[in-house]
Amino acid sequence: GRSIRAAPSIPLLPPAHVLPIAMTFENGMLLCLLVSMPVQLLSFVHHHNHLSMLTSEHSLGSSVSLALERQIIKEKEVDSRARHKMAYFGKVSVGSPPQEFSVVYDTGSGNLIIPGATCLDEACKSHKQYDMEKSKSAKRVNCDGSAAGEGGEADLLTITFGTGKITGQCIADEVCLGSACSTGNFLASTEESDQPFSAFTFDGVLGLALPKMAQGDAFSMMSLLKSGKALMNPVFSVFLSDSDDEVSEVTFGAVKKEHMASDMFWVDVTGTVGYWEVNIADITIDGKPQNLCKDCRVAVDTGTSQLAGPSSLIRQMTSLVGLQKDCSNIKKMPQLGFVIGDRILNLDPKDYIDQFSGECSVAFMELDIPHRPAHSSC
Repeated sequence: GRSIRAAPSIPLLPPAHVLPIAMTFENGMLLCLLVSMPVQLLSFVHHHNHLSMLTSEHSLGSSVSLALERQIIKEKEVDSRARHKMAYFGKVSVGSPPQEFSVVYDTGSGNLIIPGATCLDEACKSHKQYDMEKSKSAKRVNCDGSAAGEGGEADLLTITFGTGKITGQCIADEVCLGSACSTGNFLASTEESDQPFSAFTFDGVLGLALPKMAQGDAFSMMSLLKSGKALMNPVFSVFLSDSDDEVSEVTFGAVKKEHMASDMFWVDVTGTVGYWEVNIADITIDGKPQNLCKDCRVAVDTGTSQLAGPSSLIRQMTSLVGLQKDCSNIKKMPQLGFVIGDRILNLDPKDYIDQFSGECSVAFMELDIPHRPAHSSC
């Protein structure tokens, strides 16, 4: 069949510091809540009145929490320095009877992607593989969501990532997040490049970006759960911790207040292409504005492990914090802040510094996005 190409955000791995996030799906204007560090909470609502997410429209559903496993992945940079990323992944069940997979819950991509049984690449064979023949509720669909042709013929989808690509079949089947279930479309891979997928402990990715980033509404898991009223509220929340004393988890249908460190506040979500995107007014060092990033747009992405931005900006930030490679000044490092709304959200040095074997590096990543008129990107 024909191949459709797409280019979602690179599914890197979530940040290593404590990070709860809550996001909601409603009609109307997008709003966002955040609380100050050390624990950071973001909640996004598609509605003029944020209290609407607690109305009786969704009261028949429930909420479900899924524990997330944590894994530290060590990488090598071009200059041979070690870099460590923290991966958080949980379970999803697909098919009837259910086949269970481990996935990264990724707010920077829009589709569910898991290895298919027909894939013979090592990146697939080293993970659990979805077998369509074993599910009585499965059927092939075209990757625009339309019905397959006579004989079940359907097209393929190729998704290109930063360091690899996946090609696969689009399938409709039952998908369950704990007890919250819906029939939805997803990609079962038929080909996977060795890099980066062979190195992953988890099997796939479950995209939780806005529906615009999915292949269609039938591919957007939260849209499906919302329309089917499977959840108490059209919201999901993510709590990521670097401590073994706390359980990292993703919750669908509710926000757990016990993970909040302070009160929430609201700002507009401004993205137009499917990212959970907000504006930041500037970047601060120990609370002082640096005139680095005026009216920049930033994507809140649980699938990215570092602070990513344009090369020029990242180099300026690296110079301003002034970290020595030998860690000799680590106790004097400043707070790094982001001005959102009328608040500064500060990261402590431990939140943006990677320290291992006596060497230190900042968790910044140069990422140059093609120019978009009228706005800067960071």
